[in-house]
Amino acid sequence: MKVKFSMVPLLALVMMVLPITQQAQAQEGASAPTITLDKTTLDNGGEITISGQAPAGSQVYIELFSADKTVKANRFDSKKDPKTGVIPYKFYLTHELPAAYKIYVPKDMEPELEKARAVGKDWKYSEVLKKIGADVAYSAPAKIKIDSYQATIMASIIGSRGTLLDAMDEKENKRESMRLIKGRFRSVNNLLAANVETTPDGAYTAKIKLRTGLAPGKYNVITTAVTERIKDGDKEIVKKVKSEPAAFENTMTFPTVYLDTAGTSLNLVWPFFIALAVTVFGALMGAGGGFILNPLLVMFFPLPHTVVAGTVMPTVLFSQGSGIYNYSKIKFINWRLGIGIGSAMLLGGFIGPKLTELITLSQFKFAFGWILLVLAGLMYWQTTAGYLSKNKKEQAILKEFKKRAEEAAASKAN
Repeated sequence: MKVKFSMVPLLALVMMVLPITQQAQAQEGASAPTITLDKTTLDNGGEITISGQAPAGSQVYIELFSADKTVKANRFDSKKDPKTGVIPYKFYLTHELPAAYKIYVPKDMEPELEKARAVGKDWKYSEVLKKIGADVAYSAPAKIKIDSYQATIMASIIGSRGTLLDAMDEKENKRESMRLIKGRFRSVNNLLAANVETTPDGAYTAKIKLRTGLAPGKYNVITTAVTERIKDGDKEIVKKVKSEPAAFENTMTFPTVYLDTAGTSLNLVWPFFIALAVTVFGALMGAGGGFILNPLLVMFFPLPHTVVAGTVMPTVLFSQGSGIYNYSKIKFINWRLGIGIGSAMLLGGFIGPKLTELITLSQFKFAFGWILLVLAGLMYWQTTAGYLSKNKKEQAILKEFKKRAEEAAASKAN
């Protein structure tokens, strides 16, 4: 018995399968996006337009980061793990974090960024990246080297970060880099912006404003085009293509200078005059002025609290040196008391910097603010009429200081 096969069903099957196969091949072989920059140089920030061509119908994300400058970043994990109920006490440290970093996403993602802004300082960078699909563009910080230590408070007090742990795997390293990036740049606006416009044929444009104060040098720009997102149960399969990096230079001139340890640039004019006023006032109080200069620098300038604390320490030497000389001339220094107190300050000066690494900016501001409020309250209380009338000894000291000041002024006049 002979069986006859009709070619019609077979041809129909081929015609159905061929477009699907061609579409899959087109997706797999999608060409990389192109990048065009309207400028190659910026002067301490400014606006630059990024445009190019991506595969038709794709979502476009732009990653921008400092290619020349890196900065130190650290995080102390002292929060209880909700799953295990155990506090990790782990210290994470890197010296390779990009000094500037930002991802630009499609304009229709703006509502999600608004939600993140509404959360405030507790917004989760990794969660927002996932929601807006920008995790596919997050690449440069994921490759940095991060050291992790099993820390203890006692180890920190004696000057140790703890026991160095084994290197993290790629996934864990990427996750921790996101936490360090969030801790470094803090706000949504510093890390994300929804201003990429894309046409159906894949042409895209983004007007980017690089803020002043960022690191000088070379900046890389990489475009990531997402051509397809496929749901596979709880997982999502993402097909994407990346461009080759494009680059531009960010320059600056004096009195704006780049601070390597802070990873930011600063115009020196305002800090100079603030320091001058603070030192005059601090010297009147028998201090170097650091306790006043410190919160002012944290408040008005984009400087990490660790860098501010470390920078203010040596600058106080200048005011302290000249202050010691002038106070010794008018006989206001009690050297025995000064040396006794100084020995305690020597020990505190060793412990303090180690503990600074373990606290966040919010914790630093909270502690510093309360200390200043308590000191202000005590000093004000000691100037009230009731306190002075009960403390005859202090009245005698004030009179003696006034007498010496008058004698010194008369001697200088003669």
